[in-house]
Amino acid sequence: MKTGLVLCGALGREVVAIVRRHGWDATLHGIASADHSLPMRIAPHVEHKLRELIPSHDRMVVVYGDCGTGGTLDAVLAHYHVPRLTGPHCYEMYGGAAHDALMAEQPGTFFLTDFLVRGFTGTIWKTLGLDRHPELREDYFKHYTRVVYLQQEPSAVLADKAFTIAARLGLPLELQTTGYGGLETRLVSLMAELHLDKYAPTLPDAPLHSALPNRTPLARLRKSARRGALVAV
Repeated sequence: MKTGLVLCGALGREVVAIVRRHGWDATLHGIASADHSLPMRIAPHVEHKLRELIPSHDRMVVVYGDCGTGGTLDAVLAHYHVPRLTGPHCYEMYGGAAHDALMAEQPGTFFLTDFLVRGFTGTIWKTLGLDRHPELREDYFKHYTRVVYLQQEPSAVLADKAFTIAARLGLPLELQTTGYGGLETRLVSLMAELHLDKYAPTLPDAPLHSALPNRTPLARLRKSARRGALVAV
């Protein structure tokens, strides 16, 4: 049975490690992590990838949470009979109950993962336009009270970089080593029952999204932020 995993690029390193650890015969297909800047892109991009891969695969799994899509990703997956991992986003997958407790304690918590620490400048700083307009930092982050680094792999180098990021944001840092958490346990559980008939994907004649979104809206968001409008981080 040929299985394909469609995954968020922010989870690529971890999913590769999990697949190797468990010896699964699966192909991996990434979606750009930059889609999280505008979650409206996620569902159509995942759908495009599913339509490309379903004809050559017996089973498909989407390694995403809802990730701010407001249910539109789940609507796409129901259209193709393709499962995804349970959960709202990767922070909850990694942290589990600890994530929920941290948010209950301080809703203004800004989370980092190994991926975000490695690529903070490109993924966060430049995407928000802070390399060109550093004065916007206060608008973007003024409601945050701390940074929590959910660390997948122990690394003194990444921990030091996380401290530098927190200082750059003017926030205190807390570090919690989570490992792969629910990302691994939920994927293992799903893979164990993927042979069931209910997971056989279908390929409808018509897609739910007729065109892929472009990148224009992000530029508009940056322009709005420079004019004083707040943009959610």
